[in-house]
Amino acid sequence: MSQSTHLRGVVLSRREVSPELWVVRLLPEERLAFLPGQYITIGLPDGRRTIERPYSVASSPRERELEFFVELVHEGELTPQLYDVRVGGEVLLRRLAKGRFVFDYQGGRLNHFMVATVTGVAPFLSILRDFVAAQAAGQRIVHRLALLQAASLAAGFGYLEELSGYARENPWFRYVPTVSRIWSDTAWTGEVGRAEDVLRKHLDALGWTAADTTVYFCGNPTMIQNAKGILHRAGFSKESVKEEQYWVEATRTASG
Repeated sequence: MSQSTHLRGVVLSRREVSPELWVVRLLPEERLAFLPGQYITIGLPDGRRTIERPYSVASSPRERELEFFVELVHEGELTPQLYDVRVGGEVLLRRLAKGRFVFDYQGGRLNHFMVATVTGVAPFLSILRDFVAAQAAGQRIVHRLALLQAASLAAGFGYLEELSGYARENPWFRYVPTVSRIWSDTAWTGEVGRAEDVLRKHLDALGWTAADTTVYFCGNPTMIQNAKGILHRAGFSKESVKEEQYWVEATRTASG
C-alpha cells in the first residue's frame, strides 16, 4: 500500500438493511473531495496485496464522513471480508474519487429521471442530499428530479423512509419504489414491476420528454440495457442518457 495513494478509514457505524445489504459510514483520516455521483475505491489488505473495489458514495460531499450502501457478494473477493469489518475497524480508501456519473448541469435540461436497482441508489442519494443541503442553505432549486428504484423485495430499499420524506417535503422531487417479486412480498402496496416495466409509465405521467429530460441508470446491467432500448424508441439521444453499471454480467467484477 502506498501512503500517497491511500488513506485509512475508520468504521463509525453500520446499519443492517437485510442479511445481504448494509449501510456503512466511514471517517477518513483526511477529508476526501468528490462530486455527487462519483465513487471511491475501498480496499482491505490480503497478505502481500490489497483487494480493492469501487463503491459509489451515498453521502453528500458537504459531509466529513463517507457513507456506502453495500451488497454482500458471497463469491466476491472483497465484500465477505468487508462485511466482517465492525465498528472501530479500518479499511483503506483511495485518495482520489473518480467517475463521470455526475449530475448533468451542462445539457440544459431541467428534468432529471433517475433509475436504480437496490444499491444503485447510492449516487442518486448523494446528489439528492446535496440538493437538499443546498436548498437549506438558501439556494433556489430550478431542476426537477425523479427517482425510480427497483428491488425484488421491499427489504432492498435501504433508504425508503428518507427518500419518501424528501418527496413529501420537496415539490421538485418524486420518488417511486417498485417491487418485482410481489408474490413473495404480499405486504407491499406500492408500485410493482421491474424498473424497465414501469419506466415509460412514470416518465409519461410526469410529462417529461426526450427534449427536456436527462435519464440516469445505475445498477443491474440487464435493466440498463433493456431500459436504454425503451428510451431509444422514445426518441432519447445518447447525450441525454447516463449510465453506471455496478458489475459486468460475466464476471461481476465491480460489485464484490
